[in-house]
Amino acid sequence: MILRTALACLLLGAALPAAADETEIGKAVSVELNAAEASDAGCKLTFLVINGHDSPIDKLVYEAVLFDVTGQVERLTLFNFGALPAARPRVRQFSVPGIACDGLSRILINGASTCEAPELEPLACEAGMLTHSRTDIEVQG
Repeated sequence: MILRTALACLLLGAALPAAADETEIGKAVSVELNAAEASDAGCKLTFLVINGHDSPIDKLVYEAVLFDVTGQVERLTLFNFGALPAARPRVRQFSVPGIACDGLSRILINGASTCEAPELEPLACEAGMLTHSRTDIEVQG
């Protein structure tokens, strides 16, 4: 019985950090650059995105500005994150052709080009947005 209780506590404890990450964002969208990998075409960016709102976002497209290592704008592009259920993490990948990952220094989320969320405020996709990077490429919002 003690072993079973200890095992249950261990399993519940292991699940808490993920749940805490998802609930700490509040009523906002969290965008994390989780990985940047070289590909034949250029750079593959992997994002972890969480809709912290109580209602789903039917379609979210962010305008992103990519900066090279000298700080100059390399390009403007659109990242279509698609549908985001409420309080659930989603992973999205984008291929950026013609640039090496080590040629990028920063990604600026310039704003929402599309934010289809009928049950939310008009600026729900931008207001309070949280950004983070687990790579050498900085992410700002």
